[in-house]
Amino acid sequence: MLNIIWFLLLAIGIIVGAANGKMQEVTDAAINSAGTAVELSIGLIGVMALWLGIMKICEDSGLVKLLSRAVRPIMVRLFPDVPKDHPAIGAMMMNISANILGLGNAATPLGIKAMKELDKLNPHKGIASNAMVMFLAINTSSVTLISATTIALRASAGSHNPTSIIAPTILATIFSTIAGISAVLLLQKLPMFSIERAIEKAKKEEDRTKAS
Repeated sequence: MLNIIWFLLLAIGIIVGAANGKMQEVTDAAINSAGTAVELSIGLIGVMALWLGIMKICEDSGLVKLLSRAVRPIMVRLFPDVPKDHPAIGAMMMNISANILGLGNAATPLGIKAMKELDKLNPHKGIASNAMVMFLAINTSSVTLISATTIALRASAGSHNPTSIIAPTILATIFSTIAGISAVLLLQKLPMFSIERAIEKAKKEEDRTKAS
């Protein structure tokens, strides 16, 4: 889908440029942007290496596990359908803790593992359970203490104080997480978003496919 979106954006830009007789400007912009992208990427190497190193120290020192223990009481309440000792709880806590510390590379495989474990508990395969939806909302909104990527981008772009976004990032992600959790808790109670309705819809589509 993203490939289609990018293709459409490029195609529309070229068509509009050609229609206005500004193909040279379009070509120059493409070449200049490519050069800027390379310069930005090179500038990111040093800053990203620093922050990823700090995050790796946090991971190896046990800070991620410490955060996991801290969020356990909250996890039990948010995921009442998941047994307390189930592997899904551990994977979700590790994923959330990694996201809190900005460890995106570590969070991704943990998130995939958590979803696989949640799917094992899901009695209706192919239809996301309430626990899966809740985890996706939390993972997407994700409270973040240190946004290493954004800090690195700001530093590479010449910001005088690239870390000034830490406090706004914490506030923004706290509110986004609250909004995500609230939306899930609200919508899962509405009949139109119930699992039973989804199962009924899936059966109708399956019957329609067999009939055709």
